[in-house]
Amino acid sequence: MDYLPIFMNLRGRASVVIGGGEVALRKIGMLLKADANVTVVSPELCPELSDWHAQGKVIHVAARFEPPQLDGAQLVIAATDDEEVNRQVSIAAQARNIPVNVVDAPELCTFVVPSVVDRSPIVIAVSSGGKAPVLARLVRARLETLIPASYGRLAQLAGEFRDKVKARFQTSQQRRIFWESVFQGPIAERVFSGQEQAARQELHAVLEGASDVIHRGEVYLVGGGPGDPDLLTFRALRLMQQCDVVVYDKLVSQPVMELVRRDAERIYVGKQRDQHTLPQEDINQLLVRLAKEGKRVLRLKGGDPFIFGRGGEEIETLMENGIPFQVVPGITAASGVASYAGIPLTHRDHAQSCVFATGHLRDGTVDLDWPVLARPRQTIVIYMGLVGLPEICRQLVAHGLPASTPAAVVQQGTLPQQRVVVSDLAGLAHEVEAAGLHAPCLTIIGTVVSLRGKLNWFEPEGD
Repeated sequence: MDYLPIFMNLRGRASVVIGGGEVALRKIGMLLKADANVTVVSPELCPELSDWHAQGKVIHVAARFEPPQLDGAQLVIAATDDEEVNRQVSIAAQARNIPVNVVDAPELCTFVVPSVVDRSPIVIAVSSGGKAPVLARLVRARLETLIPASYGRLAQLAGEFRDKVKARFQTSQQRRIFWESVFQGPIAERVFSGQEQAARQELHAVLEGASDVIHRGEVYLVGGGPGDPDLLTFRALRLMQQCDVVVYDKLVSQPVMELVRRDAERIYVGKQRDQHTLPQEDINQLLVRLAKEGKRVLRLKGGDPFIFGRGGEEIETLMENGIPFQVVPGITAASGVASYAGIPLTHRDHAQSCVFATGHLRDGTVDLDWPVLARPRQTIVIYMGLVGLPEICRQLVAHGLPASTPAAVVQQGTLPQQRVVVSDLAGLAHEVEAAGLHAPCLTIIGTVVSLRGKLNWFEPEGD
């Protein structure tokens, strides 16, 4: 180990930075985050540092470096573009036994500044000892995707209860087991989903012996996006990796399913038009039953749970049964599929509004508000409308849209198998039938579709 990792408390302590340019600015920003008292030694300051000085954030000594300027400092950073000045700063700091960092000169440093993942009070430092700083930043970026931003709030909550937990559990092993169950269970998930007061109340109840919330099940209602697994949110991926059972439907792509925890039980409840594996009411009760068995249930849906995903119906049942849950939005098919098809949903020259509609209603009909859908300078996105496509096109023309209005149907959008058929309202249904498209498909109608020839950037084999 080339360097001993140490976290230094600089709150209210004197730090000196030699240099007033962009490099110094980045280092000073980190020192200010640590609440250090920063003095900047430089004949001139870059504009942003000048603003910080005017705001009283830093002290400015408008002079060239002299060793006495370091007297009383707790930490020194040299960030000039003059190698000789930087060397002098290092010599002067080490003579005073002050930790010193010289940017891009590891041989002159007594400490290095790492890449930081900041989830204060949780802070993770990644360093290559100055040998490969770009690699250290890449490692930090990977960690950023794995560690929720709300870990800091979870640590703050734990700090509030630290003394109570020590009083409640006599041995360190008991405390460790308790905290592990808190940090990996429903209380932590309450914090992650922004319900900090509820988490605080539940943690208090557990310590008082009035609740078994740690051993209770919960439901994660997660949007799996339009298909490409790279479009998942960080939170969705984390919950997919920790669930005990996943309840999923037909619109969840196989690449997304492959990211679910390997040993999680899988329950398929997919629906097709007029052919339901499970009625919606039974799915609702299934989620309740699994959660009451103490399982962490991932209800994984294609797109977004609240856009034609019937997520509202499911959480109504969960609330009626007192089941804890959280909702994780996903990229809905309208935005994801349209983007991959090279079709902007709004455009200054074509459409100032966009409306989403389902292609069939609960009773299986296609009886939509046609006058509203057929308004000019508007983009229409139809979900699940493949079977009713001839009637949709006919009704839109009958209610005022020109038969020449551009339209497109996208099959398996965002995936390598994506296929796009572009036509107009008059010929769309025939072109789609001739191409043999099948669900899942999304229909986009409006003059924005005419931009696809210019803006198409995603060209998989099937496109």
